Amino acid sequence: MAEIGIRDVAARAGVSTTTVSNVLNRPETVSRAATAKVEAAIIELGYVPNVAARQLRAGRSSVIGMAVVNITNPFFSEVVLGAEETAETSGYSVFVGNSYDSRAREIRYLDLFERQRLDGVLLAPLSGQLDALERFVMRNVPVVLVDRVDPAGRLASVSVDDVLGGRLATAHLIAGGARRLMYVGGPSEMDQMRERLEGCQIEAERAGLGLTVVDDGRLSIRLGREIGRRLAAMPRSERPDGIFGGNDEVALGIMHSLLEAGIEVPGEVSIVGYDDIEFASASAVALTSIRQPSREIGQQAAELMLAGLGGEDLSARSIRFKPELIIRKSSRPID
Repeated sequence: MAEIGIRDVAARAGVSTTTVSNVLNRPETVSRAATAKVEAAIIELGYVPNVAARQLRAGRSSVIGMAVVNITNPFFSEVVLGAEETAETSGYSVFVGNSYDSRAREIRYLDLFERQRLDGVLLAPLSGQLDALERFVMRNVPVVLVDRVDPAGRLASVSVDDVLGGRLATAHLIAGGARRLMYVGGPSEMDQMRERLEGCQIEAERAGLGLTVVDDGRLSIRLGREIGRRLAAMPRSERPDGIFGGNDEVALGIMHSLLEAGIEVPGEVSIVGYDDIEFASASAVALTSIRQPSREIGQQAAELMLAGLGGEDLSARSIRFKPELIIRKSSRPID
């Protein structure tokens, strides 16, 4: 019997050989309708060009898809490592996609996970728009939200109480004598950033203090340096004396620019970050931060996923960690 080739698949599906090649190698570039035709032809003809095609026939990939907001953030890197460690103990690999603060990229990764028929989806979503996950729910593919809670309560999740985290950070700044408060967060569509701001606002209002809010998009050390330079140029009487950064990277950037300008931290400005990444304690002035158990978040998310793959109903499963204030040298001691 003659070997089945890509031309045979293309003829049976009524598409070009290029389309077949793209379905096998770059599925994100092909329409769903064309993909369905090619996959049906592959199965019908028994064509097995690579691992992906074998997966289509077996109905199981032993691969879990995981998309995170921004893997360049050390917090998410640790989350991914935790998930990989746990998944590997049960023979699963984790295919990781970096949405890089882009809703469009997030959707493309979810499309790719679907076309590759991956066994489950771990998603740290950019926003609360979770409709793109419905296709997996309809096919009984396990889905676990990472660092986010499903508002509808349908999807399993592993998250952190970010409102509490915002309160801990701000209460600490106020207790140390800060009276001109600033919160630097973003992107604004992220629930985590809104919740951290909410916690900050609760404590500021409770103390009868004003709060300057900066929402400057993707938080990074570079952005923090830019903000720090702007703050350094302000008169001391107008400059914030208590700054809460939505993540450690932006907080570290702000602190470095202030120090370069000769502004004392925490003598003139107290700074608190969020995530407690490894670099927080290694900075020239060790950064006070809100610690999230990043590795454990990834591990617990993978544990839930494995339970779902084992047939357990995940719909009511939700794990919520409490953040912890880690006090270091960047914030003034409590008055």
